[in-house]
Amino acid sequence: MFTGIIQAIGQMQNKTLHDKGAVFTFSSNDLDFSEVAIGDSIAVNGVCLTVIELNGNSFTADVSQETLNCSILGNLSVTDDINLEKALRFNQGIDGHLVSGHVDGQGKVTDKAIEGASTRFKISVPESLVKYIAVKGSITVNGVSLTVNSVKNNAFDVNIVPHTLTATTLGQLNVGDSVNLEVDIIARHLEQLISSKS
Repeated sequence: MFTGIIQAIGQMQNKTLHDKGAVFTFSSNDLDFSEVAIGDSIAVNGVCLTVIELNGNSFTADVSQETLNCSILGNLSVTDDINLEKALRFNQGIDGHLVSGHVDGQGKVTDKAIEGASTRFKISVPESLVKYIAVKGSITVNGVSLTVNSVKNNAFDVNIVPHTLTATTLGQLNVGDSVNLEVDIIARHLEQLISSKS
């Protein structure tokens, strides 16, 4: 599990595609790797990946074809910036919300506007995900825990404060860019519970 509070920005260091998926290597001078071990989980742009190799300030992970299909990881190029978060530990507080690292789908930035000190983004979503997105509810965009401001016509708005824009890659987003989305895990479980009783 994760919290959606990004711990560091890193970069795609190497990308090897094969017929069953890919092997990616990511690096970061700002992420603390001192307690990371082989087999640990690190979220990359909101995608939970398992560390298979460590080398100083970099790690390598296998990426399945399913993950490439449902996320934007396959669109990354070498040197692209990425959001990084190590898995939540039991003695750690939760500042964002519970995030599984299992991307539900891709969204697209359809508008970006400055509003005071913040930046408002409008993001379109697949119709199948709209029912899980609620005003003032939580959503994860490229691994970042955000609060939904409004939902309308298969799109939602979020206001992002300057700190989040600089501490994550969200400040680099432009209209037309695709993003990883993970809806609130509680909403998904509630739907399954209700549907199983009907």
